[in-house]
Amino acid sequence: MTWFFPDLNVWLALSDAGNSHHSKAWNWLNLLPTDARLMFSRYTQLGLLRLLTNRSVMGEQTLLLKDAWAVYDRWIADARVEFHPEPNGLDDVLREATDPFAEMSVPKWIGDCYLLAYAKHSSATLVTFDKALCELARKQRCAVLEPTPTAGLA
Repeated sequence: MTWFFPDLNVWLALSDAGNSHHSKAWNWLNLLPTDARLMFSRYTQLGLLRLLTNRSVMGEQTLLLKDAWAVYDRWIADARVEFHPEPNGLDDVLREATDPFAEMSVPKWIGDCYLLAYAKHSSATLVTFDKALCELARKQRCAVLEPTPTAGLA
């Protein structure tokens, strides 16, 4: 079984038909092998709920919280998707992921380092549209890919 850990930008693209990456994300998902699985963490679960209910992100398509939960529930009902609680020992991997930023004030990178640490600790491939996060993942030897119509087939 192959595990993929989508970043929030991928979950949002998959969940919002009006998102600029919607088609690209769905093409990627539909081309995955049958043994591929996607994981939610508490961080990505809460992030998706937050983004779907945020007017500055969703505009006129902003959801009520109950409707955002329904989107999440549909994902969890999909046999390819599972929620994974935070694994024991993640703190050490997170501290390692944040080491390159130890002497900086970097609020954006804290969440990204958490995603990297979670993917690495879970032996999953991080999937993101964020090019800077892809580069950081490669530097930290974390499996990462950007969803494209052919990604995941090699």
